[in-house]
Amino acid sequence: MNWLVVTAEFIVNEILAVPAYLIGIITAVGLIALRKSVGQVIGGALKATLGFLLIGAGATLVVASLDPLGVMLSGSTTSHGVVPTNEAIVGIAQNTYGAQVAWLMILGFVFSLVLARFTPLRYVFLTGHHTLFMATLLTIVLATSGLNAVTVVIVGGVLLGVVMVALPAISQPWTKRITGDNTIAIGHFGTLGYIVAGVVGRWTGGKRSRSTEDLKLPESLRFLRDSMVATALSMVLMYLIVSLIYVGRVGSSEAYLAYANADGEGGATGMGNFLMSGVTQGLSFGVAVAVILFGVRTILGELVPAFQGIAERVVPGAVPALDAPIVFPYAQNAVLIGFLSSFAAGLVGLAVLASWLGPSFGWALVLPGLVPHFFTGGAAGVYGNATGGRLGAISGAFANGLLITFLPALLVGVLGGFGEENTTFGDADFGWYGLLLGNAAKLGGVPGVIVMIAIGAAVLVLAIVVQKKLVETDWDPSPGRPMPGAGDPPGPGNPDMVVAGRRYAKIPPPAGAPKPPPPPQS
Repeated sequence: MNWLVVTAEFIVNEILAVPAYLIGIITAVGLIALRKSVGQVIGGALKATLGFLLIGAGATLVVASLDPLGVMLSGSTTSHGVVPTNEAIVGIAQNTYGAQVAWLMILGFVFSLVLARFTPLRYVFLTGHHTLFMATLLTIVLATSGLNAVTVVIVGGVLLGVVMVALPAISQPWTKRITGDNTIAIGHFGTLGYIVAGVVGRWTGGKRSRSTEDLKLPESLRFLRDSMVATALSMVLMYLIVSLIYVGRVGSSEAYLAYANADGEGGATGMGNFLMSGVTQGLSFGVAVAVILFGVRTILGELVPAFQGIAERVVPGAVPALDAPIVFPYAQNAVLIGFLSSFAAGLVGLAVLASWLGPSFGWALVLPGLVPHFFTGGAAGVYGNATGGRLGAISGAFANGLLITFLPALLVGVLGGFGEENTTFGDADFGWYGLLLGNAAKLGGVPGVIVMIAIGAAVLVLAIVVQKKLVETDWDPSPGRPMPGAGDPPGPGNPDMVVAGRRYAKIPPPAGAPKPPPPPQS
């Protein structure tokens, strides 16, 4: 019987405990359930496994590129500085909690389908990478509080399933004001920022402010929509600014050692080399995030279709909850305006943290990143424009920028040892949900679990109330203001911009773009 014990130990310790293999197995099971061919099952499982290995490789690069920045931030300020990048913190955490994250993610998805099937919240959350991010956050918060692995997976899975159906419902009145109907929902964990943007937009712009879509914005800003370019650019600028502050504070001889290894070798050799080392590290961070993103996309390219096919069978007639860019086509000018306004708020928040909250209360110094401010700020601009036009887009996105600056600064305190990393989670829902659950987890043992489950139940009840009282009664969050698209000229418009059954005015392609092929003949 020894061979049975050895075989069981091998399967548990060498396969099921390795996140990359576990993700591959789960993907294979999902593809088999969808009756895919043997080749598709094998190929999909291998791609998902390779994608998880890519995340680990990218995480190693992230840590290496952030270490010098952490040294310089500590020397430049009295606060611990972090760059809120979801992919980076997830990549770092998977080395410690990878298997628990994978099991929690699967259980959370299953529980969300149960809630969607048997409650009024018939939303299926299909933004796979954000499911992974939230699963990682919950694992970190619960595991660092001292709970055992089984409790972490079960309690975390329930809490994940709750927010996957609750947050799309809570934000749906504002999303409907953008899309015009309830055929799609927002499935992105920046929901608090979007709701705040919609509320602030109504009170600042209301029905008197004209839409952002009446403006003409320069094509030269389109390059910021490339996430790898935006990430690398933001990190290069941060490295240069922090480098100059650091060398001014401690002097060149000490500053040059920021790039030295543990033995004190490899430091910068001069001011030019010191600054260009920062440029190289900033570009390396962009490469690292791109590697992690590619790994995440590789995993989800196989995993999400399997989940989606299963969801269609379990929850017929479900409303898909999709990634934040799903609202971008409805107000493209608002996206850029929202990004710029949110980033400006990040700079204001950074100044407040550096001058007051950090020195006085020990809050972490949160550096604004172009990627979180573009995606969440851009979406917040669309929500703000829907309820308050131009003023709403600017003020709503600014409020979002403050949220994704101050919430990550507070979240660091409940991440245990991961709070010492030079990166953290960036979007609004990771902040408030992580803070509530993290502080509850500090109660320890059964009391902590009870409070966490109570928090999840409260969120679920709130979502059901919003669904019944606001969504199903067609409540308008900005009464008196025309619905977006109401003044569009008649005609077929651009078929590529048809979303949720509505048509919008054609958006001209950028200068020099090739002519698209003709549509297929029916």
